[in-house]
Amino acid sequence: MTSSVPWTDRLSTGTEATQDDVVRWYQSTREGQAYVPTMIWGTLQTEAYATVILGQVVDFLGIPNDVPAGVAKRMQRQRVLYDGEHHYDVVLGEQALYTNIGGPKVMREQIERLLRELGLASLTLGILPSTARVDLFPVHAFNLYGDGDRAHVELVSSSMDITEQSELDLYNKAFTALSSAASYGVAAEKILQRAHSFWTNAPIQP
Repeated sequence: MTSSVPWTDRLSTGTEATQDDVVRWYQSTREGQAYVPTMIWGTLQTEAYATVILGQVVDFLGIPNDVPAGVAKRMQRQRVLYDGEHHYDVVLGEQALYTNIGGPKVMREQIERLLRELGLASLTLGILPSTARVDLFPVHAFNLYGDGDRAHVELVSSSMDITEQSELDLYNKAFTALSSAASYGVAAEKILQRAHSFWTNAPIQP
C-alpha cells in the first residue's frame, strides 16, 4: 500500500507538527536505514543547516513561518543517536557535501559535525563517491522506518509512505546496492576532509 499526503496539507500549520511525527518515527525505529544523495540527513544536520533547509521549505510552499520551532524539534529527534537504543545505517551521496546550504561557514560546520559523529556506535555512515559504480540506476532519497515495515519518500509536492512488502523488498534491495558501493571508515573520512577543505577555501559571498 502507498499513501501520499500533499506538503501543503501536511505542513498547513507550519513545520513543527510534522517534525513531531518524525520524532515519533525515529523513537519507534530501533534499526533504520536512509539514503540521501544531495543533502545532509536530517538527524545529522546542525542547527544552522536545518534553519536554512526549513526556511526554504517555508518560502517555497508558502506555509506559516515557524522555523525556530521546527528546528528545535529536528534537534530533539537527534537524541536517538545518543540514547544507546537505536542504530541507523545511512548513506550520503558525495554531492550532499557540496550542495550549498547556507554558504561556506554553515557547510564547514556541518561537515565538521559529520567528522565528529563518524565513530558513533549508533551510526554507520557511508559516503557514496560521485564516481562509484553502483549496481542500480540513480534513485531518489528514501528512509526505511519501523524496523523495515515502511519506506518514506519525499517529493516536491508531497510525501509518500510505502508499506506493501513487494515494494519494501525493492527498497531494501536498492539500499543494499547503494551501501555496497559506499565508502566507510577512513575512506569516508578522507572524502569528508576533502569537502571540508573545499568549503574552507571557498570565498564567502555577500
